[in-house]
Amino acid sequence: MSLEETVMGQDAHEHPRASRADKKTSRKEHILQALAHMLESGPGERITTAALAREVGVSEAALYRHFPSKARMFEGLIKFIEDTLFVRINRILQDDLSTPERCEKILTLLLTFAEKNPGMTRLMTGDALAGETERLRLRIGQLFDRLESQLKQVLREAPLRESLKPSISPAVLAALLLAAAEGRLAQFVRSEFKRLPTENWEEQWSYLQQNLLVPYTETSPYA
Repeated sequence: MSLEETVMGQDAHEHPRASRADKKTSRKEHILQALAHMLESGPGERITTAALAREVGVSEAALYRHFPSKARMFEGLIKFIEDTLFVRINRILQDDLSTPERCEKILTLLLTFAEKNPGMTRLMTGDALAGETERLRLRIGQLFDRLESQLKQVLREAPLRESLKPSISPAVLAALLLAAAEGRLAQFVRSEFKRLPTENWEEQWSYLQQNLLVPYTETSPYA
């Protein structure tokens, strides 16, 4: 697992002040990478700044020069999760896909991201946030609220796109679909990353998809 590269190569004529800023950004990225690695390599363990400093190879004081608190470090990882997922979801929505295909790709994206990033999955399930500040748990809650809202919007658009409608309320159905995916993430963490989120997912999605949409009529309650 690695964070996406965010630091570009330095221009030959770049100002020294910009160079220092790049080095600081690079160090912050290194700290976040180390934090994600520790979350992955120590299932169930609570991360301390002292242990993180040892992993990075710096003093705790050096950590705090880049992040004012451990909570800010976690927020850096959460922002990476948000950016990665929603940039790719926007790409999915730009493609000419059916409603079931859109839902499947969004959920599969979530499961695949979790599988490739076990440490970050501990954040997404809240496992790594026990004893941490409440705002981190709230932010993770907001992340899943956004995912659910996106699924709900996709389902609401079905009558316009395909003359089909959700078999039940779009809100209820979106919550059910996301709960199925979240359950896979929870199993992944609980099994200490042995039970993969994508295991048997194609078969499970095939079952879920059977009751996803029904023909649309003017009197349909979920149009």
